Formats: sequence, structure tokens, C-alpha cells
Amino acid sequence: MISQNTSCVLWRFVLTITIVIFFIPKISCAKQFKLMGLNMNMIDRCWRPNPKWRSQRQQIATCSIGYVGKMTNNIGNDLIQYEVTDPNDDPINPKLGTLRYGASVIQNKVWITFQKDMNIRLIKPLLISSFTTIDGRGVNVHIANNACLMIFKATNIIIHSIRIHHCKAQASGMVMGPNGKVIHLGPVDGDAIRLVTASKIWIDHNTLNNCEDGLLDVTRGSSNVTISNNWFREQDKVMLLGHDDGYVRDKNMKVTVVYNHFGPNCNQRMPRIRHGYAHVANNLYLGWMQYAIGGSMGPSLKSEANLFIAPKGGSKEVTWRKNGQINGDKWEFHSVRDAFENGASFAVTNGGRVQKPNYSKEEDFKVVDVKSVRSLTRSSGVLQCSKTSLC
Repeated sequence: MISQNTSCVLWRFVLTITIVIFFIPKISCAKQFKLMGLNMNMIDRCWRPNPKWRSQRQQIATCSIGYVGKMTNNIGNDLIQYEVTDPNDDPINPKLGTLRYGASVIQNKVWITFQKDMNIRLIKPLLISSFTTIDGRGVNVHIANNACLMIFKATNIIIHSIRIHHCKAQASGMVMGPNGKVIHLGPVDGDAIRLVTASKIWIDHNTLNNCEDGLLDVTRGSSNVTISNNWFREQDKVMLLGHDDGYVRDKNMKVTVVYNHFGPNCNQRMPRIRHGYAHVANNLYLGWMQYAIGGSMGPSLKSEANLFIAPKGGSKEVTWRKNGQINGDKWEFHSVRDAFENGASFAVTNGGRVQKPNYSKEEDFKVVDVKSVRSLTRSSGVLQCSKTSLC
């Protein structure tokens, strides 16, 4: 026979187990979420802790930093919600439900989401209209194996959480333009994303790899661009800032490159800067073959609190300068609070004059200590969002 005291102890034990089962997971989940938030970078901390992010997607427009400023022009009462339901593509007569219809035909503010996981093979480059957001959060969207994305004479565009890879060069032909009208487009290289005379462009949390030419080109007078939280991998030429050495309009280019993960198997151009100014901060460089950051003509670069991990073999030097110009009057390559592993080194410009980004209040952000770079870039690339609430 069980005594009264023993019975009381058993009931207490059962009650304790019940409390653990029903309440501790909630406490642990909340604590875990709080800790995760502490390890997030400034952009992610702005929206990812919100469990209602799916119904409040436009919150992210207030989270951008760097030269793009805030993307509040992409939201408002006049915003059109558009869902992609059809992965097919018609470059001249886009059908309702396809990505091209939402990105090129609609001329108002449009926020594009995807009904389900999709593999989209574009027949011709996708020319994105101004005030367009392509938001792939919560599903697995690939744009791959043919033409890819072009931002041509457009402004206020967000590209978020898309896998773009195996992009191929395209012959000239007719295509729906960013103004909703069919235009003739000349031949294009096989870039994942190419900016041509574009402004206020935010490219965040995408995974880009294995393209014929480069992964990201910012060219022909494009400016006010922020490239953040992306994963660039498996690529020879990664990122080009500037059309060509003779295109002097690119002197006004301003680009922020922050919280990105470069590698494995990236060779060069992370980025290569022809003209203009780039603030490269809190990025992780997992090796390179030729160089990590290069330039030609008169670029200005502030490399700040990046982690450069040199490859076991090949070049240990982070920088490259066309024609070996290391200390020319036009060069401004500065390293501030960077960290170097495996023998990596950075050839800085003599004189010590470190040009500041001169951000406005809405563009400004705090560059954190390089010791935190590994954790701040851990979620770079397309986010693995749960089917419930977390992202």
C-alpha cells in the first residue's frame, strides 16, 4: 500500500513534469529568440524577431542601412500586393500570375511574393520596374539556368531572399521593359543581377553563385546602393562597381557592402571598384584566388571591421590595383579595424587619410567589432524560414 506521504510526493512529481512539458518550451523558445536577436546584425534585428513578419512584410522597408537609405518609398496605402503563382515566363506578353507580369508590367508600387516553392527559368532578362519589391521569404525560389535580373533606369527596388544562379549570356531581342512596354534589349552578359543607371537599390539576403560572367554589376551611373546579408559563392568574378575605366559618371557612385559572406571558391572582385566610393564593412571573406578587393582608375574604399581569411595556397594579399598602382594620388584604399587570418595582408594607401562614408541620419549604422563578424554573417544568403513564424 502506498503511504499518504508517498502519494503526495508522486502527485508533486507529476505536477512538476506537467509544468515542464507545457510551460518550459515556451520560456525556452522566448529566451532562445531573445538570444538569437542579440546575435543578429542591425538589419535582421529590425524585423526577424517579429513573429508576425509574414503578415507585416512591409516592416522590412524600414530596416535598410547604408547608402540606399530607408525604403519607405516602397510602401504605403497605394501598395499593390502581387503573388506569383506561375513559374513560366513570356518575355513579350507576360501572363498574370508570373514574375515578369508583377515586376515589369505593373507600374505602381508593388510587393511581390510567391505562392509556393518555384524554379523560374527566364527566357530573357527580367527588367524590374521602379518601386518594386521581390520578396522570396518563406518559400524557396530559384531564378536559374538562363537569363537573370536587370535593373535598368529604375529606382527604389528591393530584391530579397532569392536564389539566383547559373545565369547565362543572352543575345539581343525584344522584351517587356521596366516601363511596361516592349523594348529592344541588346546582348547582355551572364550576370545574376546587373544595375544600369539605377538608384536606391537594396539587395539583401540572396544566394548567388555559378554565373557565366559575374554575380552583381553596378554600372553606368548607378548609385545609392546597399548590398547586404548575401552569400556569394562558387564564382570567378563576383562584384563589379563601375561600367568601365572610361565611364566617368561612375565617379558619383556610392555603394555600401555590409554583412555579406564571400566564399567558398570565389576568385576575385569582392568588389572591384573602378570609380566612386565603397564602404565595405563587417563582411566575411572565406578565401580568394587572385584577390578580394581590387580597383582601377581612382576608386575610394573604406574597408572596416571585415574578417579576411586567406586561402591556404595562392595570394595572401587582399587588394589588387590595376597596373600595380599602389600609392598613386588617385588611390584611396584604407583598412580600419579589419582582422586577417592565415597570413592575409592589406596594402593600404600611404598618408592615413581615411575617407568617411558621410552617411545621412537615415543611412548611418554602427560598424561592430570584427570579433562579431562570424556570428553577424551566419545567416547570410536566403533565410531558412520555418513553416510557423520564425525566419
